[in-house]
Amino acid sequence: MRHLSILGYYFAQYIKVRLAYPGDFLISVFTSLAGTVASFGFLYILFHRVSSLQGWAFEELLFIYGFNLVCLGLFNVLSMNLYEFGERYIMEGRFDQIMLRPLHSLFQVIFEAFRIESFQEFATGLVVVVYVWHKLDLPLTPLDLVLFLLMTICGVTIYLSVFVMLSTLSFWFEDRVGVSPPVFNMIAFGRYPVTIYNVFIQFLLSWIIPFAFASFYPTTYFLQRHEFSSFFALVPVVAATFLVLALILWSRGVRGYQSTGS
Repeated sequence: MRHLSILGYYFAQYIKVRLAYPGDFLISVFTSLAGTVASFGFLYILFHRVSSLQGWAFEELLFIYGFNLVCLGLFNVLSMNLYEFGERYIMEGRFDQIMLRPLHSLFQVIFEAFRIESFQEFATGLVVVVYVWHKLDLPLTPLDLVLFLLMTICGVTIYLSVFVMLSTLSFWFEDRVGVSPPVFNMIAFGRYPVTIYNVFIQFLLSWIIPFAFASFYPTTYFLQRHEFSSFFALVPVVAATFLVLALILWSRGVRGYQSTGS
């Protein structure tokens, strides 16, 4: 409860700072929304030429894409400092301040800054999911809503865990850019059914960098694709496993952290 209260203060303070320049904020929201619309435009153009993609209909891909945006939007809101961790906290020495505060260091890094404009991704994705759910007349029960919430939490957890692990590399390797940008680009592969890729890509997205467990496999239950039921059941397991690994790596990195001395 103490951490949740502090999180509320963190968020409220950042909102005040961000909205101090409303024009800049509105431009950021518009730019983010334009990118989201363009991505859906690609899907529309693709299915304007083909009726299905290896057995997957347009509405099914819209559902997968929408669910991905729900998880990715929430992740993008929280991940701002993870991309800049190496430069901002390690190379500039700001992690010293983090170590002096009586709060978990990872909690501070994640919640010190937010990408508020990414809430539009979450909202857009949710609208698309609701539309496809109605369009395909998919069953909707209280259990489905609970599972959808659980899968969303798992998806966000997987994204955060992967990028926390990548950020921990900065404790040992001083690199301003890091490896996060190329890995982030791989999220796009998880927006489509993994069955359209070759075996190597399927293995990579499932067991090495499990973006398929953050977007594709969670949707198969709601789309009644029962051939993936075993993978759907593993989603919480994969999320918990990668979260534990991320926390272990973070703890080891913090123990090995050396100040810049400046």
